[in-house]
Amino acid sequence: MRTYLQGLIATRRRIAVALMGGLAPLIVGVTPAFAGNAAGINISPNNDGLPGISQGEKLVGALLTIAVIAAVAGLLLGAVVWALGSHSANPQLQSRGKTGVLSGVIAAILAGGALVIINFFYNIGAQL
Repeated sequence: MRTYLQGLIATRRRIAVALMGGLAPLIVGVTPAFAGNAAGINISPNNDGLPGISQGEKLVGALLTIAVIAAVAGLLLGAVVWALGSHSANPQLQSRGKTGVLSGVIAAILAGGALVIINFFYNIGAQL
């Protein structure tokens, strides 16, 4: 049984090496072509490329406002549930209220920091 497994493992290794050896010239041959063309392309975002960009910006701003309002509502609702659970000696209700408060706080952080997060990763991608 042991020799059968060793033979099977050796066969898989030979197949993997053969595949990688066969793909290596393709990968090596393609990479410089893409690398040379990428250096000549210079595209940057603009505000007047498509009609409706200003309406899209207004829509995103409105969605951020709705997200902040929903986060505050969730936080307040979680606080009310937490208080009711505490005063009625109901640990399950209290736990769900804490979860609601935490969810509201995380939602507010994400809604408020959405532009910062997107700009951070955009700047990292622009440096590649």
